[in-house]
Amino acid sequence: MILKRLVSIIVQHVDKASWQLLCLVTLLHLGITWLALLVAGEHVLLDLNTFVYYYIVTTSTVGYGDFSASSEMGRWVVALWQIPFGLALFGIILGKVGQLATFWIRRAMTGNKDFSHMTDHIIIFGWHPVRTKKMIDYILADSKRKARRILLAVTDDMEHPFLHYPEVDFAKLPSFTDDQELARVALKSADKVIIDGKDDDQTFTTALKISPVVKSQCHISAHFQDESKVSLLLAHCKNVECSSSKSAEILVRSMQDPGSSRVQEELLSTLHGDTQFSIQVPIGVNTFKFGSVFSQFKHQYNAIVLGVAHDLSANKMDLNPPLDYTIQAGDILHYIAPVRILPNEVDWNGLAR
Repeated sequence: MILKRLVSIIVQHVDKASWQLLCLVTLLHLGITWLALLVAGEHVLLDLNTFVYYYIVTTSTVGYGDFSASSEMGRWVVALWQIPFGLALFGIILGKVGQLATFWIRRAMTGNKDFSHMTDHIIIFGWHPVRTKKMIDYILADSKRKARRILLAVTDDMEHPFLHYPEVDFAKLPSFTDDQELARVALKSADKVIIDGKDDDQTFTTALKISPVVKSQCHISAHFQDESKVSLLLAHCKNVECSSSKSAEILVRSMQDPGSSRVQEELLSTLHGDTQFSIQVPIGVNTFKFGSVFSQFKHQYNAIVLGVAHDLSANKMDLNPPLDYTIQAGDILHYIAPVRILPNEVDWNGLAR
């Protein structure tokens, strides 16, 4: 019974050509080769470092010729045992490596990889052929951004659309509200989330699902075509910042003040021109006046401070406040600048004086 079971296990490994079997057979072939060369008197080849080098070079038939069997028996060992069986093993191993590489590449393309190990990454829920590419381009164009991985999560039947972007990973989910799938994309460890569903219903349900799941520092941005769901979502999810199409406002603004659409484009795009950024005042900094930071940002960074918010979603935004407006630690400054300004680049103590 035990023998039958053992034979069955061996047959299964042979059929699958498992790595365990290949390693065992390779070690057996290597050991028998070493013993046969020992019997043949090939002592020059038997030192561990020399033998491993000689074994790989000879078995793969590369054959540099710096080490070889010199005795008649040693040559028979190489000709009848080492090279024929070793070459077959070498071919099988190369085939397995190629098969494994193909499997991982295919898994990455189809979105089936496990990303549960990721931390501080950006997740984009939803796919739009034009808009999603623009979002990723805008993220990557920020030269001073924190180097976060970008994970595109979709429910569409598609393959990885951004294989040429090394910073972008891809996951295909059956649903944006499935707990196991959200764990696979490491939602609880994400630092930023963008929700851009195929329609407002998908965006709304996804935001409702993930809002209580993400960590407290994670910021969620959700885009809606219709503003009717925005107020309803904000009533339930305080950590979600909602945006909606402003085409009507932009059209009117462009009609009344020609060039306004160009200003909007410059402010939003990191690909060209000055861009709108934000920076949080570090905890521990003493209070200071808006006039101080407005002057320092303009003179030192050629930046213009637009306003002050008191939370990440900017629900309470003071736009263009008076110069004597008081700013405290934790407030968020929104500004226009050629490049992002990092918190450690600002003389916060100088502002408080």
